[in-house]
Amino acid sequence: MGKEFDITPQTVPHVETRYRRIVTQVPHPESLATLERLRQFEPLSMRGQPPIVWERAEDIFVFDKHGNRWLDWSSGVVVTNAGHGAPEVKRAIIDQVNSGLIHNYVFPSEERAALAECLAGVAPDGLKKIFLLTTGSEAVECAIKLSRAHGIHGGGKKKIGIVGFERGFHGRTMGSQQAGGMAGQKSWIVNEDPAILNAPFPDGYWQTDTSFDTFLNAIKQRGFKPGNIAGVVMETYQGVGPDFAPVEYVRQLAEWCKHHNIVLTFDEVQAGFARTGKFWGFEHYGVTPDLICCGKGISSSLPLSAVIGRAEIMDQFPPGSMTSTHTGNPVCCAAALASVKKIVTENLAAKAARLEPVLLEGLKKIQRQHPEVVGHVTVRGLVGGMQIVKDGRKEPNADLAHDIVERCFQKGLLMFAPVGAWGQTVKIAPPLTIPRDALEEGLAVLAEAVLDPGFGKKPADHLTLVDGTTGLPANDKMSHSIL
Repeated sequence: MGKEFDITPQTVPHVETRYRRIVTQVPHPESLATLERLRQFEPLSMRGQPPIVWERAEDIFVFDKHGNRWLDWSSGVVVTNAGHGAPEVKRAIIDQVNSGLIHNYVFPSEERAALAECLAGVAPDGLKKIFLLTTGSEAVECAIKLSRAHGIHGGGKKKIGIVGFERGFHGRTMGSQQAGGMAGQKSWIVNEDPAILNAPFPDGYWQTDTSFDTFLNAIKQRGFKPGNIAGVVMETYQGVGPDFAPVEYVRQLAEWCKHHNIVLTFDEVQAGFARTGKFWGFEHYGVTPDLICCGKGISSSLPLSAVIGRAEIMDQFPPGSMTSTHTGNPVCCAAALASVKKIVTENLAAKAARLEPVLLEGLKKIQRQHPEVVGHVTVRGLVGGMQIVKDGRKEPNADLAHDIVERCFQKGLLMFAPVGAWGQTVKIAPPLTIPRDALEEGLAVLAEAVLDPGFGKKPADHLTLVDGTTGLPANDKMSHSIL
């Protein structure tokens, strides 16, 4: 599904605005040694992002060591909700390192206790047990384990079914990938668990029938009854869009799960911690799950994830049987505690909600200008996406999506590689600290990237910047190939 970005230095126009600066070839010729070293020692799968060698990142900016500065719309893949290197988070990390405690396995620590209490404080009523882990995939694997154990306890060994959704993504480990709904990504498993199935996701675009009957029919067609289902695992929004389900659909799903004693898990790894304009993304649906999987924006920095849930589900396993080597690492806990406090104190959820109309209208405007290639646009809070299609047809265009991301990179706007079941979605996820005028500048750059298919293919002195000024070729002596 992925596509490699060219690492050949390209001569592009100089850019100098309040939020972007490009003053060299990109990538800079001196960064090639690092890029080549990574290619030598890392697997091919690691080559999927625009080739900027990060030197540092601050708030909404990413810098290389050669004077270039990108406006970041990636948040390091939806991690830095509180901004890159937030001073509060950095200070918490430094203070914890200097305290002398940087690892303690699952032996008790004040740091883990403080973060667990903090997360319980922001969780819905009834969800007050916290299990800290390292990655989102780990959290989902844990939720599957808890759901199945709960199903077996209440309904015997026939109540083990786990329902995920088509085009869903929960991680790259075996269980999380099976719960996800991208067939091409789990072909390596071969012997898939027959009790893990996928229902159509009611996004309203690829799946036009958004009735709850599609869920019930999918279970029935696989030969399952409600008494066979232990858990449902659903991304609050599917990261491939971002795509939300209809509110009524989710409310019917929650009621169905409750009626049949089925554990409902919301995967909030991308949606949580104010990203969607509410602290938890599932608040948009007006329901409360039994389990929450979260990660990414929990710390705005270091690797940490969590499962938050009801005591009767979380307390199923005896002491020592549900732990992890890096459970609640004290440095990561300190970072997360500082990040959550910043998100709450500065009410970044409300800020994301205020900027949602700006982002939505900006993407809709691009769609109106280019309906033949922008098939679908979705936004909630400060996460958005444009699904790129071929010639006005509902057919994914991964190549054009990749080109748009690459053009933005060359213009000083950084996004991660296109996502989606077919790699067709240009996704926008800036730090929640982004000012309105920076968001608007990014939208102008994105519009230009969609408009100008020849960017990077013409001589540099023929190109024009967003502000209308003529771009000057970068003053680098190294030759470059044409894109």
